[in-house]
Amino acid sequence: MTQDSLKVRSKGRSSNHFSVLIRLLRDRRTFLEEVRSETKLESKIGSLLIASTFFFAIYGGIVGSYGGGLQIISSAIKLPALYLLTLLICVPTLYFFDILFGSKLSFKQYVTMSLTSVSVISVLLFSFAPVVLFFLISVQGYRFFLLLNVLVMTITGCVGVRLFYKGMVDMAGPEGFDQKMRLTLLKGWVVLYGLVGSQLGWTLRPFVGSSDRTFQIFRPEVEGNFYSNVFRALRVMLGL
Repeated sequence: MTQDSLKVRSKGRSSNHFSVLIRLLRDRRTFLEEVRSETKLESKIGSLLIASTFFFAIYGGIVGSYGGGLQIISSAIKLPALYLLTLLICVPTLYFFDILFGSKLSFKQYVTMSLTSVSVISVLLFSFAPVVLFFLISVQGYRFFLLLNVLVMTITGCVGVRLFYKGMVDMAGPEGFDQKMRLTLLKGWVVLYGLVGSQLGWTLRPFVGSSDRTFQIFRPEVEGNFYSNVFRALRVMLGL
C-alpha cells in the first residue's frame, strides 16, 4: 500500500469521526433512534471519543496558554482526561442502579449516551474558544480568567447534561412506577456527575497555571474543595 493511499485512508477515518458528531448535532432524534436500536454502537463510541478528545484538547491548550510553556501541553491532556474520567467513575453507578429498576438498555447504550453529552460539551467549549482567547489577550487578571473558564464550563456542562437527561427520558419508554423511579434516579445521577466532575477538576488542577509560580503537573496541596475556592476567588476579585 502506497503512502498516498495511507494518507487518504487516514483522512477518511478522521472525517468519519467528526461526521458522527455533526450528525448528532444536526439530527439528534435519528441519532438517538440508532442508539435505541443498537446500530453501530462501537463505531459511534470510538468516533465520539476521538472527536470530543480533540475539541477538549484544543480548549485545554487555550486555557493553559495563560500560564504558557508546559502548562499548555499539560492542560491539553488533562482537560479531556477530566471529562472522560468523570464518566468512567459515574457511568457504572447509573447503569447498575438503572437495571435494578427495570432498564433493558445495554452498557454500550449507556456509554454511547454519556459520550453524546460529553461530545456536545466539547463542541460548545470549542465554540467559546474565540471569546476566551479575546479575554486572555485583553484582560490580564488570573482570577478573572479562572472564573471566566469556570463560568464557560458550567454553562456548557449544563447544556450537555440536559441533553443527556432528555435523551435518556426519551429512551425510558412508557410511564410507570419503575420508570418514575428511574427518572428520579437519573436526576440524582446528574447531580452526582456534576459533583464528581467539579471535585475531580480541583484534584487535577492546575489548568490555567500562573506566570508567578513554577510549572506543576498537579498541585501538591489537596485541602479545600472546588466550591470554596471558587467563592474565595470571586470575593477577592470583587474586593469583598
